[in-house]
Amino acid sequence: MELTYHQLIKENGIARITLNRPKHNVLNMDMMQELTSVLADLNKDADLKCVVIAAQGSSWCAGVEVLDHKPDLAPDMIRIFDALLRQIHALAVPSIAAVGGACLGGGMEVAIACDMVVAARSAVFGQPEIKLGFLPPYAAVRLPHLVGPSRAIEICTTGRRYSAEAMQQMGVVCDVFDDDAFEKGWAELTKEIQHASPLILRLNKKAVNQHVAIPFDDAMDSVNNMFLNQLMKTEDTLEGIKSFEEKRRPEWKNR
Repeated sequence: MELTYHQLIKENGIARITLNRPKHNVLNMDMMQELTSVLADLNKDADLKCVVIAAQGSSWCAGVEVLDHKPDLAPDMIRIFDALLRQIHALAVPSIAAVGGACLGGGMEVAIACDMVVAARSAVFGQPEIKLGFLPPYAAVRLPHLVGPSRAIEICTTGRRYSAEAMQQMGVVCDVFDDDAFEKGWAELTKEIQHASPLILRLNKKAVNQHVAIPFDDAMDSVNNMFLNQLMKTEDTLEGIKSFEEKRRPEWKNR
């Protein structure tokens, strides 16, 4: 696929997508559709281990085009943006938003749709939609799960900007790296993931996501069933045990 708004590099099971729409990587409808297609194609790759969404320029993503919010365009904009967010959620492997610079509005919504957010120390986050008379639909749903209802309402109703450290304290950001060590920092994270079996990575992510909103006893019954009847029947789990016994690196079969 020839890409207009993104760059894509795949290496050793890691896919790096770079947002590349100068000057601030503002999402228009074509860009969102392109990103959705890239993610859908990547999700078909059985050898994929991780997807990283990074960005070129001074902003990671400064939001969705304001003009696309006009009443005649809003239904298409919401449909296309919703499809992008759902596609991020549909990824079977871990996803990482590697955020440097401004991450605002719809850009922050894309970031928090990912499984993990890592940030450069100078990164800035916020949902400023309130200042233009809007609400952030996805953030209104997702943020309460990440930071609780009270803090989510604060973020959405003040339009305040938050530092990477503040977002880390709230639990939105996993790791904060100094700017000059940012790329090295998140690359080290992907290297840790890279050592795992693609199949077992998928099962770990599924085990977490499938049981988030289920009552505890039901969740434990379900995850124990997954452990015994899915995980323990994979060749890679048996290989992991064997490699430990033989004091060597495992050789994953992805089955």
